[in-house]
Amino acid sequence: MTAESRSASICILPHLQGLGGPASFRARLVQGLESRGVRVVDTPNDPNCACILVIGGLSRMQVLWQARRRGIRIVQRLNGMNWIHRRRFTNLRHFLRSEWNNFVLSTIRRFLADRIVYQSQFSRTWWHTVYHSVKASSSVIYNGVNLAEFSPGDPSQIPTNRYRILLVEGRLGNGYEMGLENAVRLAQQLNGTLDRAIELKVVGEVPPDLRAFYEPVNQFGLINWHGVIRREEVAAVDRTAHVLFSADLNAACPNAVVEALACGLPVVSYATGALPEMVQCDAGLVVPWGSNFWKLEPPQLPLLVDATRRILFNQPQYRLGARKQAEATFSLENMVDQYLNVLFG
Repeated sequence: MTAESRSASICILPHLQGLGGPASFRARLVQGLESRGVRVVDTPNDPNCACILVIGGLSRMQVLWQARRRGIRIVQRLNGMNWIHRRRFTNLRHFLRSEWNNFVLSTIRRFLADRIVYQSQFSRTWWHTVYHSVKASSSVIYNGVNLAEFSPGDPSQIPTNRYRILLVEGRLGNGYEMGLENAVRLAQQLNGTLDRAIELKVVGEVPPDLRAFYEPVNQFGLINWHGVIRREEVAAVDRTAHVLFSADLNAACPNAVVEALACGLPVVSYATGALPEMVQCDAGLVVPWGSNFWKLEPPQLPLLVDATRRILFNQPQYRLGARKQAEATFSLENMVDQYLNVLFG
């Protein structure tokens, strides 16, 4: 750690609340920075504020313009961008909000950021393809977790009378219903073909109308609607499953995947977004979508079913591989080191 990072402070904007995504990232980064003696302040107006980390976008961009004029370094952390609304219309409000968010993100990236952190190689390529390159230098830093907090648990916690497929999302809706649809189809295809029953455990907010739509499918208990959980409960839930199905399409670096791997929970998914970067060797399996996922064309199911079956039948191999992948790539210590270098380097 440099002398500057020990004496200076950073401001992380915006201030986020909630279970997953940016809120989880912010809480973990603050924990890691403060453990290194780096002070996190609430406002860029703090006299010791040397840099600002913008998590995505910020509606009050004048704050960043003022900070830039004062010579404060601005680092923008970028996920992906909003795109589903252009393929599957939900409502006008959601469409306009998505377009506005893209405008804000791209404006900060082009005109205000001194450095940009992309969450994955996929994210960087996507932004460069759609909005082209910018003058600001960039880095790729994957999300990380505390590997002591997210760790493999007691194998006796995993059910032996059924195979549990876990789906963890903050919210399923606003055009992202396809992820749940793919998970249900996977569970249906596997159920009755193995030596145990299949349970699809869905963690996160599911709109009532979407749950009602699947009630005919769920008459024999195929789907376990677990609901919203607290951040500190995620690891315990991960430790009770056999495999995580990553449902998000073109995800930049989903926290649910990082957390699952750290708990020794293997991941199965379609090969979209950053998943091929994140799930390698024996950490799980990713399979081709089989059609044009950018146009939301239906995926091919048989390869996903076969991949899930392989993971279920080779649990020790894949559970060990998942943990090794997390230790090599997704530790909180490594993430904090890289952010310190970008913020104060």
